[in-house]
Amino acid sequence: MGDTTPATLNHFSLIRFKGGFWDLDAPDRNRTGNELVEALRSNATATHVYQVFPTEPHADLLIWSAGEAVDKDSGTRFFRSLQRSLNPHRKWVEFPDILWGLTKPSQYTKVRSTQEIDPFDARRSPYLIVYPFVKTVDWYLLPREDRQTMMNEHIQVGKQYKDITQLLLYSFGLQDQEFVVVYETDDLVRFSNLVHELRATKGRKYTERDSPLHAACFIEESELKDFWS
Repeated sequence: MGDTTPATLNHFSLIRFKGGFWDLDAPDRNRTGNELVEALRSNATATHVYQVFPTEPHADLLIWSAGEAVDKDSGTRFFRSLQRSLNPHRKWVEFPDILWGLTKPSQYTKVRSTQEIDPFDARRSPYLIVYPFVKTVDWYLLPREDRQTMMNEHIQVGKQYKDITQLLLYSFGLQDQEFVVVYETDDLVRFSNLVHELRATKGRKYTERDSPLHAACFIEESELKDFWS
C-alpha cells in the first residue's frame, strides 16, 4: 500500500431481479444471472459480487465496481461502459439504490491509513457494509482545529478495531449525499460494537444522515453457480 490514497471511482449497484427472472427454470436462471455478472465484470478494473437478500427486502445483489480515476474523462468512460454492460439485461433487473463516489487523501490524516480498503484486491472480507453520509451545516462552519479534534477521537476509536477496514468516498455535488462510507469485516458483532462505540463520540452530533445502510455477504466465484438455484 502506497503512502497516498489513489484516485479511484467506486460504484455500488443494488440489484433486484424482476418476477420474470424467478419464473425461469433453474438452468435458465443460472445462465441469465451469470451472463449479467460477466457483463458487469467486463466494465470495470475490479468487480465484486455480494448477496443482499435476506438482509433487506428490496434487493438481491450488490455489485461493487471500481476503476481508476486517472483523468477528467474517467467517469464518462466508466458510466458509458456500465450502461452498455447493463442494457441487454434490463428486462430482468431493477436498481433500488445506487451509491458512488471518488477517493482522495483525507484532510484529517497525514498518511494513508493501514486500514484503508484496496478496491482492486481480489480477496474480500466476508461482509460489506455501505451507506451514504451527510454532515450538518454547522460541522463545516466549525473552526478547522475543532473538527480535527473530533476526527482524532473518531480515528482513535477505529484504530481499536484493526481487523475492520474502511473506504471513504467523496460525492459532494455528485449525488444527494456528501460521502459514501464503506466497511469490510469478518465479524458482524465486532462491527456492530464499533458503530455503537462511534455513536458516543463528540462528532456524532454533527451527523445529519447516515442511511439507508446496506449490509451484504461476499459471494466467491465458485459459489455463484449455486446462488441462482
